[in-house]
Amino acid sequence: LFKELSSTSSTTAVGTVTSRVTRNGNAIMEKDLLNHEDLAGDRGMIDDLFDETYREKEGPKPPLRYVWRNIILMSLLHLGALLALTLIPSAKIQTLAWALLCFLVSALGITAGSHRLWSHRSYKATLPLRIFLTIANSMAFQNDIYEWVRDHRVHHKFSETDADPHNAMRGFFFSHIGWLLVRKHPDVIEKGQKLDLSDIKADKVVMFQRRYYKPSVVLLCFTLPAVVPWYFWDESIVISFFIPAILRYTIGLNATWLVNSAAHMFGNRPYDQNINPRENPLVSLGALGEGFHNYHHTFPYDYSTSEFGWRFNLTTAFIDLMCLLGLASDRKKVSKEVILARKMRTGDGSHKSG
Repeated sequence: LFKELSSTSSTTAVGTVTSRVTRNGNAIMEKDLLNHEDLAGDRGMIDDLFDETYREKEGPKPPLRYVWRNIILMSLLHLGALLALTLIPSAKIQTLAWALLCFLVSALGITAGSHRLWSHRSYKATLPLRIFLTIANSMAFQNDIYEWVRDHRVHHKFSETDADPHNAMRGFFFSHIGWLLVRKHPDVIEKGQKLDLSDIKADKVVMFQRRYYKPSVVLLCFTLPAVVPWYFWDESIVISFFIPAILRYTIGLNATWLVNSAAHMFGNRPYDQNINPRENPLVSLGALGEGFHNYHHTFPYDYSTSEFGWRFNLTTAFIDLMCLLGLASDRKKVSKEVILARKMRTGDGSHKSG
């Protein structure tokens, strides 16, 4: 049996499949193991594949160390978002449309950018597209691309263990926002430092953003979204700041966080019932296609993060459009035969009911 990936128009076998009983945190699971050398040769990295050799350290867990600056800032941000909700009836239709546009652009900076392109290398992007996605990523303000990629690869490699930055085994609140309000578990830091991030360091666009990240966030996440409505259609500066900047930013954060929390707890598991991530269409709708999470953790190298194409998956449509325009290429896609075989072997049977 061969594990297959497809590029823009062809399917390529990249390794054989075997089965082995492994541990994922406290759960015994059966994983399909790829020929990692073949996969690394195809994408240039393998650090998003689960590491079955990791074992959590025995003994008491380290005490929680609160990051009070983050607690205060996140509290103020969400209070500001609540205030923004009361301002919506007073906002001009252009302002609401602008806020939606800012949300979509910033979301693509995460989904098509730091996630599918840089974290998983599931497709290739030209320089103009990489620049656009970097700008969009700064508008999203969810850490610079380098740091986002490092944490996300650790999340996949050590999913649902102490080395997972937002380990869902620690509860909904922790995996949603709590992980940002406390110091990282020592294993997260240790494993993150051991990742091979040479591919990210070699990307001059990514490293340029990292160097100038703070001013780029001030300009793109807060200043630009607020100034445009105030300057171009004479919107109130208060509404201009609280709706396209604060409310849009808060919604974007929570849409991403729901992938870490709700999509690890609520939904079915048609591809691998032995792992926590679930298929959650509501999360996909809000996160532009990132809620097909059981599929994604089973096949992290698939550019669509789903077998269903554009269904609840605006990010896949965007990447396909970029390919049509010649700005992206080499999309990796798992074959239908391999998907069906995996469903039959490790799925929960929910695919039979649609």
